[in-house]
Amino acid sequence: MYTYNWYQWLAFFYIYCFFGWIFESTYVSLKKRHFVNRGFLRIPMLPLYGSGAVMMLWVSLPFKDNLFLVYLSGVIAATALEYVTGYVMEQLFKIRYWDYSNQKFQIHGYICLSSSIAWGFLTILMTEVIHEPIARIVLDFNPNILLFCVFIVTMMFTADAYESTKEALALGKSLEAMTKLKAEMEDLQARIAALKEEAAEHVSAVREGTAERLANAKEETAEILAAAKEVSAERLTAAREVSAEKLAAAKEASSERLTAAKEASAERLAAVREGTREKLALLTGQLEEVAERRHNLLPKNSFRHFYRRGLLRGNPGAVSTKFSAALKELKEQLQELND
Repeated sequence: MYTYNWYQWLAFFYIYCFFGWIFESTYVSLKKRHFVNRGFLRIPMLPLYGSGAVMMLWVSLPFKDNLFLVYLSGVIAATALEYVTGYVMEQLFKIRYWDYSNQKFQIHGYICLSSSIAWGFLTILMTEVIHEPIARIVLDFNPNILLFCVFIVTMMFTADAYESTKEALALGKSLEAMTKLKAEMEDLQARIAALKEEAAEHVSAVREGTAERLANAKEETAEILAAAKEVSAERLTAAREVSAEKLAAAKEASSERLTAAKEASAERLAAVREGTREKLALLTGQLEEVAERRHNLLPKNSFRHFYRRGLLRGNPGAVSTKFSAALKELKEQLQELND
C-alpha cells in the first residue's frame, strides 16, 4: 500500500494536475495551431487529472498484481469521475467544459468509449511506469521544504480555484440573463413591428373612408345636376331659376361635406400618428434599456475580464445545451474586445 502522509498526497495531486495540463494544452494547442492555456484554472493545473491520478492509485491497489484488473479498475473509476465531474459542472455553471457528443458510444456528452479506454491504459502507465520515480523524488525531498512548497502551491491553487469558480458561476448567470433579455428584445421588436403595421392599416382605413365620402358627395352633386338638365323645354325659363338655386345649394352642401370630411380625416390621421408616436417612443425606450442591460453583462473589470476570457479561451470546445446562442454571442463579443 502507498504509505504517504497528507502533504505528500497533496504533492502528488499537484504534480499530476500539472502533467495533465501539459498533456491537454499541448494536444489542444497543436489542434488549434496556437497556444491554448487549457483548463478551468488560470494556473497551469487541471484538477481532473490530479484527482484521476490519485484515484487511479487507490482503486488499483487491490489488483496490483493483475494488469487486466488494474486496467479495468482505472476504466471504471476514471469514467465515473469524469461523468460526475462533467454533470456537476454543467449543473452549476450552465456550460459543458468538455463535450463528447460528436463521439461514437458516448453518454450525455460527458464520457465516451475512446476516452474510457484511454483512462484504462493511463492507469497502467501511472501505476507501472510514472508513479514510482515521481514518488521517489517526492519522498527524497526534505519534509520541511516539501511542506513549504505544498503550502505555497495550495495558496495559489485555492485562490485561483475560488476566482475561477466565482467567474464561472457569474458566466452561467450571464448566459441565463442574456437569453432572457434577448427574448424580451425580440418581443419588443415584434410589438414595434405590429404597432407600425397597425398604424399603417389605420391610416389606410381613414384615407379610404375619406375617399368614399368624397365620392358620395360628388355622386350626389352629379345627380342633382342631371336632374336639373332633365327639366322640360317648356318649363326651361321657369326652371332655370329653381335649377340654379338647387345647383348652388348642392354645390354649397357638397363643399361643406368635403370640408368636413377632410377635417375629420385630418383629425383622425393626426390622432393615429400621435398615438403611434407615443407608443413607439415607449417601446423603443424599453428596447434600448434592455439592449443596454444586455451589453452591461460583459465584464468591465479587467480582472474579471481576464478570468472570463481565460475560461472561454481555455476551453474552446465548451458548449451550452440551454444557452448555446448566448454562449456563441458572448465569445464573439469577447473576441471583439480582444481585437
